[in-house]
Amino acid sequence: MSEKQRIVIPGDLVSRDPARRGDGTYVRDGSLYASLYGLVNEREKIRVVPLSGKYVPTRRDVVVGFVKEVTFSNWIVDIGSPYEGLLHVSEYPRRIELDEMSAHLGIGEAVLVEVKEVDPMMKVELTMRDRRLRVIRSGRIVEISPSKVPRLIGHGGSMISLIKGASDCSIVVGQNGRVWINGKGC
Repeated sequence: MSEKQRIVIPGDLVSRDPARRGDGTYVRDGSLYASLYGLVNEREKIRVVPLSGKYVPTRRDVVVGFVKEVTFSNWIVDIGSPYEGLLHVSEYPRRIELDEMSAHLGIGEAVLVEVKEVDPMMKVELTMRDRRLRVIRSGRIVEISPSKVPRLIGHGGSMISLIKGASDCSIVVGQNGRVWINGKGC
């Protein structure tokens, strides 16, 4: 296994250069260490790509979720993480009244949302205030391990572009491992 593909466990030294710190690493005593089990990826930044595990939300991630509950002013969304997402009524694509929330987005419905904010207590705020985000009412949703998302997308989007071209389908890969596939024959 090459140096670029070495497997590490939490606490393993990955670099003596703390300035190259990326995801899945931490700095201690001026060196960079792995914070999880995974593969070391060394580009500009050094990061550890997890080999398995749950999706941990990060700001600006686009994910596929399922509405679990409708509360006074929020939809509670299962985003395939140990942490639920909150979609406030003000983050819906258009203005709606609180008493109309269930009519626009009901329990069990799928949504394509973006992680707007994640606070230190892991309160995950979601948004749909972007043209590409929406309620999903057609197609299929499949799930893969969140750790396999980079492999499905490929370097610079090469793999997903190849799949889209060969299948003639619209495919959106959520960072949480949920993939929305839509189109004729898909």
